Amino acid sequence: MERAVTAVTLLVLFVASQINCQEAILHVSNGITDREYCIVYNHSWTPLQQTLEAATQFPLVNLMSTMLCNGSGVSPDVVQGKAVVVMRGDCNFSQKALIAQSLGATTLLIASNKTLITPSANESEYTKVHIPLALMRYRDFLDAQQVIGDGMTVKLYAPAPSKIDASIAVILLIAIVTVALGGYWSGACERDRLNSGTPLEVGGESKADSGELSLYSPLKVVIFVAMMCGMLVLMYFFYNVLVYIIIAIFCLACASALFSCLDAVMEKIGCGTVSFSIRNWNFSVRSLILAAVCISIAVFWGVYRNEDRWIWILQDLLGVAFCLNFMKTISLSNFKICVILLSLLLVYDVFFVFITPFFTKNGVSIMVQVALGPDASGEKTQGNMVEIPAEPQAPSEKLPVVMRVPRFSAWAQNLCGMQFSILGYGDIIVPGLLVAYCSRFDVWINSTKKIYFVSCCIAYLLGMILTFVVMLLSGMGQPALLYLVPFTLITSAVVAGCRGEMKHFWAGTTYEVLDSREPLLPGGTTNCSVGGERC
Repeated sequence: MERAVTAVTLLVLFVASQINCQEAILHVSNGITDREYCIVYNHSWTPLQQTLEAATQFPLVNLMSTMLCNGSGVSPDVVQGKAVVVMRGDCNFSQKALIAQSLGATTLLIASNKTLITPSANESEYTKVHIPLALMRYRDFLDAQQVIGDGMTVKLYAPAPSKIDASIAVILLIAIVTVALGGYWSGACERDRLNSGTPLEVGGESKADSGELSLYSPLKVVIFVAMMCGMLVLMYFFYNVLVYIIIAIFCLACASALFSCLDAVMEKIGCGTVSFSIRNWNFSVRSLILAAVCISIAVFWGVYRNEDRWIWILQDLLGVAFCLNFMKTISLSNFKICVILLSLLLVYDVFFVFITPFFTKNGVSIMVQVALGPDASGEKTQGNMVEIPAEPQAPSEKLPVVMRVPRFSAWAQNLCGMQFSILGYGDIIVPGLLVAYCSRFDVWINSTKKIYFVSCCIAYLLGMILTFVVMLLSGMGQPALLYLVPFTLITSAVVAGCRGEMKHFWAGTTYEVLDSREPLLPGGTTNCSVGGERC
């Protein structure tokens, strides 16, 4: 039965994996030098081969001096059996194609100084044109002339992109590793605190000395989620101003988070430090060097943040550090707070992804619009139509709140503009806070197998896999919390119920657990004090 379900799932994924695209590749060569450029075509009108090897090569004739709206002045002997390139304008695409076809041309390229759009015509004209037709950037043709020179030959091909891309596996790996490391780090800090005998007030309210912040009040959780809603709406209406504030805050937060992560690693490997004093101020050489490095990295990202082809690597690394530090710094005091927070954020995510498109002018959800930016190219497409700028555009600022990995199989689309698979930081941090609580609870009950932590991590992995499966089958982005929250909450509750620890798991805090179960710390010691009394 399991094999049958697996087979059916793989079959559905395979059938759904092939998608149509309007971007293709123009391969230009002179036998020595090769170049590839972005072109836009209509697959319903003039289908192209899917591989370079299968594509037919033709000599290219430069007819840029004419719009080819009529055949006068063009000798059929010049273009017979060759590809031709002409300028865009004065007449429609089908008229140019029919004239080029009548002259004996095998391929028509239309160079454009305007935005490249999917070439189209009346339904009756589709059957009359039998040669490939595509739009290319005028500046790309000038570049090909300069690099390749005379004797250019061209091939047109359109690699078939797949919905199932390796970038999904990379995103999944980043997410699960970050959540697991963040949860483990939170648990390790809790064990160190207990072993050091640092007092903890009932309710988990006192962690300020360790630099941690504990959420223990349902009211504060509601206020926190309400503030998130308000901030998202403000970002939607005042994006062009607030985006720069968010970028500045991100740089500062990532510098601090990266410092915290690297300092913890160096402390773990036993890297020593040298301290010195200036006017009663103590300084650590290691901390000063780390601070300089982390600030430099954050500033470097801020300067080159719009270099899409490579800056995503640094942004993802900073994002991992940010999420890890957030999960270590912010702690949820009990499972009740976890349920309230994750449930509210689930409603928040679903509402701003699925409901808000009914109220926005362009039909795009507020969540997607804010995450991708108002000028995101992916939101400009309508159906099977694409629009690609003919000239370099000033980069549109995007919020650094997502993990981004390029779609490795989308070769043609990446030539026209980088395509990314994305995952919001919130889809890592929010379930990660529950994973971190489970890790701390394992410490409180002295669980050597870390049953709560491991179970919650597995639940998160399964939730992420389900999210991607639904995304691939539906062909649209999904609010990941819709799947992650039920998976992680239900799994944690089931584990606590099966172990008979739901009361303690629900109430949380070291005090209540210590009151009913011993030993809790390594070696059977309970060397913490609560309210001035020895546990």
